[in-house]
Amino acid sequence: MIPRLELRDIAKSFTMHLRGGVHLPVVADLSFAVAPGECVVLGGPSGIGKSSILKMVFGNYSVDRGAILVANDNQVVDIATASPREVLAARRSTIGYVSQFLRVVPRVAAQDIVAEPLLAAGADRSEASEKAGTLLRRLNLPERLWQLPPATFSGGEQQRVNVARGFINRRPLMLLDEPTASLDAANRKVVIELIAEAKLAGTSFLGIFHDEEVRDAVADRVVDVTRFAAVSS
Repeated sequence: MIPRLELRDIAKSFTMHLRGGVHLPVVADLSFAVAPGECVVLGGPSGIGKSSILKMVFGNYSVDRGAILVANDNQVVDIATASPREVLAARRSTIGYVSQFLRVVPRVAAQDIVAEPLLAAGADRSEASEKAGTLLRRLNLPERLWQLPPATFSGGEQQRVNVARGFINRRPLMLLDEPTASLDAANRKVVIELIAEAKLAGTSFLGIFHDEEVRDAVADRVVDVTRFAAVSS
């Protein structure tokens, strides 16, 4: 079986140009794979490079060395060397991202924000709106808030909109960066259920979860990033 995601010999560092070109190594010799239907969690302390790894897989960060192979329908793209157009195509077809922050156009209603990925994929507006409502209801967001812009919401309410948007048109590979960080116990349980259902359908996950209960519930494996921490020369 072809891995949904495979990282091969990845090295990453940052150069701080505003601080005299200080070189900050992040990871070196990073290698692991994620199979279809598997949830792999990145472990290790804050600042070790977990979020940077997600951003490399999503194509937001370049790499110094190595390959990031993402497969869908037996086609494989190397995100590390792909052109911007190829990265955007991979995001449309294969890679989804749910962060711990909701970043959307202001003054757009919550239900429309959630429905937008389905509309972009060609779904009918009424169908997309109905599915958005189903997810928002499942995540316990009061219906009276659905037509309001999330800028007025609490952090937990915004995150429920964020999770719903990420899962409404889930990609074969989902990247999760602390998706339950601001959620209460009831909604953390809903996210656990959404991940389990998606795994059964073959979706792969690479995620960061500092909540031990959530991590233990969703993880098939934990990759300890400290094993790959780069050392300053």
